[in-house]
Amino acid sequence: MELRDTLVIETTDGRKDDYEIVGLVEDDEHNSFAVAYSEAADQFIVTDDNGKLLEDDALAQEILDDFLILAEESAPEEN
Repeated sequence: MELRDTLVIETTDGRKDDYEIVGLVEDDEHNSFAVAYSEAADQFIVTDDNGKLLEDDALAQEILDDFLILAEESAPEEN
């Protein structure tokens, strides 16, 4: 998976949403994860390095929180 790749996620109700990879994250054990965002659904998801949604909600939330903090810290300051 690479930045800007697109994933199509189908929900249990049959809806399909496109998610763009907006971040790649690696943990201390060198496991890779992708953070993706859907404008249509206005939500983030976290996948493993193969594009499979993480089943561990707590881990996914931790990865997302870390990503959002890093993204906020690296955003350019407004004048």
